[in-house]
Amino acid sequence: MTAGMRSPLQVTSRPRVALRIMATTDLHAHLLAYDYYRDRAIETAGLSRTASLIRAARAEVADALLLDNGDFLQGTPLGDVHADDRNAGADPHPVIAAMNAVGFDAVTLGNHEFDYGLDFLRRTMDCARFPVVLANVVRRLGPSAATDDTLFPPYALIPRRLHDATGHPHDLTIGVIGFTPPQIMQWNRDQLQGRCTVRCAVDAARGWVPVMRAAGADVVVALSHGGFGPEAGDGGSGAGENASADLAALDGIDAVIAGHVHEVFPSAGPEPHPAADSRSGTVHGKPAVMAGLWGSHLGLIDLQLEHDGTRWRVARSRSEARAIARRGAEGAPTALASDDPDLAELAAPAHARTLAFTRRTAGHSPVALHSYFAAIGYDTAARAVMRAQSWTLRAQLAGTPHADLPVLSAASAFKAGGRGGPDYYTDIAPGPMTLRDLSDLYVFTNTVLALRVTGAELSNWLERAASVYNTIRPGARDAALLDPAYPLYLLDAIEGLDYRIDLSAAPRYDVKGAVTAPGNARIRDLAHDGAPVRDDDAFILACNSHRGLGGGHFPGSGPERVVLHTQEAMRDMILRHVAAGGLGALPATPLFRFAPMPGTSVMFATGPGALVHAPDVPVPGLDHAGRDDAGFDRFRLAL
Repeated sequence: MTAGMRSPLQVTSRPRVALRIMATTDLHAHLLAYDYYRDRAIETAGLSRTASLIRAARAEVADALLLDNGDFLQGTPLGDVHADDRNAGADPHPVIAAMNAVGFDAVTLGNHEFDYGLDFLRRTMDCARFPVVLANVVRRLGPSAATDDTLFPPYALIPRRLHDATGHPHDLTIGVIGFTPPQIMQWNRDQLQGRCTVRCAVDAARGWVPVMRAAGADVVVALSHGGFGPEAGDGGSGAGENASADLAALDGIDAVIAGHVHEVFPSAGPEPHPAADSRSGTVHGKPAVMAGLWGSHLGLIDLQLEHDGTRWRVARSRSEARAIARRGAEGAPTALASDDPDLAELAAPAHARTLAFTRRTAGHSPVALHSYFAAIGYDTAARAVMRAQSWTLRAQLAGTPHADLPVLSAASAFKAGGRGGPDYYTDIAPGPMTLRDLSDLYVFTNTVLALRVTGAELSNWLERAASVYNTIRPGARDAALLDPAYPLYLLDAIEGLDYRIDLSAAPRYDVKGAVTAPGNARIRDLAHDGAPVRDDDAFILACNSHRGLGGGHFPGSGPERVVLHTQEAMRDMILRHVAAGGLGALPATPLFRFAPMPGTSVMFATGPGALVHAPDVPVPGLDHAGRDDAGFDRFRLAL
């Protein structure tokens, strides 16, 4: 071992070598510690900060491998600006240039890598100086996974010369295999239909891991762009979007890098799966790690490998997620890592170009647009999106057989705290709007479409959305409003309907969209234009392409229900609506209300910016209740 280096694990008398695996996931084009939506520096994101941890982690050991688990190209205006570049491919995409410079050894692709289309993806990844592996997205399915014609190489074999405690060299081959959620065929249907298909992750792994072993892989690391599940209705098949635990259970896989759900593992919080153990850093006994989001953490797996006379095996392991920042009193973030100067310099031109783009004026809003109170039905940001959707579709449905149907519009708050932290909310002041503000209103690359739905499906759609709430006992005081298992982006509201949500009723749907209590009903007094909605009434529902094609498992969604798909990017559509003065008619009313529950109150958390807007929120019974240790402000709502 090199002088001054230390093995991360103690060795024994049997020949052993040590290998450190470093991992990032869900960078989402966060190259620098900067929030483009608020136009300010931050402490909690940025590959430039993670790169400093990478540099330090490499210096601690003799041998290390750096991997990324996908969703690195999309997620900030920087990613969008460079995806729109007509000359993309002439020079490396700034994210790829940065990953080249940091020295990644291999990556897999997340679902958002497919958002900009296959041609862009291929051009972009051609500039990578590291292998891109993806085993379950294929041009043509073969009789078995190992005969599939995969879109990218299914795996890579990376040679490493490792030294044991006596300094004796051992040549090992590290196999890296990648998987992305099969649901990309649903979420990115427009870009992928007819050009590729998918296998579930477990089937692909069962086919390719033996091939990797036969080709000489001594160690197999799975890059799984998915959480640990468990998946409702999946039964361990690996067909769900979060199949990482199912992969860890397979023979032949030695370690798992997980992601997609923006969580951290190991962590002090609840275990993400019954087979997960944060104390040992394992899932099904296999070392595993998940490194948060936006470069917030560097995942580390330290392996001690022992040769048993036949093959190398994992004798011991240790997993860790190192943070680039921590939150102190009242959630204030403190940096634990500084910018890597070389990477910051490399990213500076792309950063400057992004700022020049996002600071351009795009229109005007007479009202504040924010998502701080989406949990209680008041979300002016989502309402602005809803208005743009319905405005667009009414014009395009004119002259079609659906022109006379009422047009409703569904949206949710994509930026509503959660794992993004207390600053992750839309907050646009009244006055001139910039292109940065439009990106803040809608952070994804979806398009808008129209579904033909019935009144019964609308009711079930809203029941699915209302599943985010806990069941509240009448008379309870300060009960938690939201169920933390449900992300708030599942809370769709529908403009054009009047309804109340009865929190005393248990939810009909579980977090994955499965019906668990078919007789339960939270949606009360559902009406349109003052008249009750009947089950057989027909409507047009405007929504984004992710939701409309089945994302979130909402009743009434799916490709077969689409009657019009504009193919126009959501932000372009919103830009046209804003430029036409469409925000001047936004009503200052909640999108829905809760059914009264006298003597009952609930608590919910939101960003500290909510304090500015709270006096203008037209929801009675709202009261500020202080700030928690994570930096969120708590509000009480009397029901």
